[in-house]
This record gives sequence, structure tokens and C-alpha cells, in this order.
Amino acid sequence: MEILLLMTDQQKKSSARTGQVQSITRALAILNTIASSASGMKLTEIARELSLAPSTTHRLLTTLQEERYVQYDRDTSRWQVGIQAFVSGNGFLSSRDLVSVARPYMRRMMEENGETVNLAISEGDDVIYMAQVESREMMRVYSKPGNRVPLHCSGVGKAMLMLMAEKDINRIFQIAGLPKLTDKTLLDLPSLKAELNKSRQRGFATDDEEHAVGLRCVASVIYDEYAEPYAALSISGPTARISTGRLLKLGETVKQFSADITAALGGRLPS
Repeated sequence: MEILLLMTDQQKKSSARTGQVQSITRALAILNTIASSASGMKLTEIARELSLAPSTTHRLLTTLQEERYVQYDRDTSRWQVGIQAFVSGNGFLSSRDLVSVARPYMRRMMEENGETVNLAISEGDDVIYMAQVESREMMRVYSKPGNRVPLHCSGVGKAMLMLMAEKDINRIFQIAGLPKLTDKTLLDLPSLKAELNKSRQRGFATDDEEHAVGLRCVASVIYDEYAEPYAALSISGPTARISTGRLLKLGETVKQFSADITAALGGRLPS
């Protein structure tokens, strides 16, 4: 027996909207996937990564290319992020004023201390670098803006963590765990919480070769107008120049500069 199903106009509209949302979701997934690769990706690699048909992937890439969100390199047969993605991202930075306000302080902090200065914000269960002023030394730290670092073993990450409620800390690490990056990475929650308690009392967090061998970092928090954590400021350099004693002195410096940027942004420190 054959059953004939007829769609109403409303059902057709609903189906069309569902298809449109799916296309947007897939297009954004393609853009994010390409952005994660420094050298770009081939169509087959993108399709395989996202479990999409090559024909669907090509159609979405073509649409993104027309809007300049991606571009195709004929020499390498790879798709790369396009200029419009940068323009859109830059609009996000402009709307926040954070980088433009913080940069003069970051530059002065680097000149006075000789080490690389970073600005970061938390996003989900990671921290993202927004800006950097590099040291003039031959041996220096480089972190590309847009790079993500873990919360549990980076200076900026622990600075944000130290002000979180315990239930939020538990939730994050029950999901993400505490991956080991070096022999000094803290691998259990009690040790991490004890370290965060010390950081809270000092007003700054440290990374003593926990994220990368040979690198030390210290960070403090920038606050918004509600005295809530807004961003993190850090200074980092090689262990050859940053002894344990100097690390703690730099902690007081980064705490003061964070307070200055907080004031410049119209924020206020917690009472």
C-alpha cells in the first residue's frame, strides 16, 4: 500500500529554514577548521575532517569564497582563511577597546622589564591570547594572537582560574582533565587548588615551566566595571633570565599594571 504525504506551506517553510541553519552551521565549521591549520587545507581534508560529502564541501567553500571568508591557492590546491574573516574579527576587537587601551601599558611594561608581555581573555574552558608586545632580547617568547592555552598550566589561565568558584573549577576539570605538558604540570585538583589559593592571596598567578620547558610566566587580572574578571595580563621569559625570586618581583609589577589598565578601562578592583 502506498502512502502519499503532502507538506503544508508552513512545513515547507520550516524545512527550508532547517536546511538554511544547517548550511550556516556547516559553513562556520569549515571556516573554523581551515583557521586551525596554518598552511591551509585541501578540499578532501576538510570534507574528511567534518564528515561531509566533497560536493557539499565544495559548494560551501565556493559560497565562503564569494564573500571573501576563504580563498583558494591554486599553486598548493589549498583553502585558506580570507581577508573578510580578519575584518570581522577585527570588528570584535574594536568593539571592546581592550587591546587599544592596554597596548600602551603593555609596551611600557616590556620596556621597563625587558620581557614579553601578553594580553588574554578566557573563552569557554581555554584562554585566548589577544595581543602581545615582544621582548627585544634574542631569546624571547612568542605567542600568536588567537592561540589558545590551557587554564591549568599557564599564567594567564591560572590568573582567571584563581577567581572562579570551586564548583566551576571542578566542572571544568571533570570534563577537560589536567593534561600533562611538562614534568612540572600540576596533574591533580588538590595540588592545583592549593596553588590557586596562594595565587589568590598574592594577587597574581605563576607558571614555573608548567606549560613549556624553560619558560616562566606571571599573570594578574584586569577587571571590568562590576569588579568581575575581564582579561589577564602576563609577562613571560626564559628561566635563564627569570629566576624564582625575579618571578615574584615581576608578579608585583604585573599586578600594578593590571590595576592601571583596569582603571583606564573604567573598571574597578574587588573590595
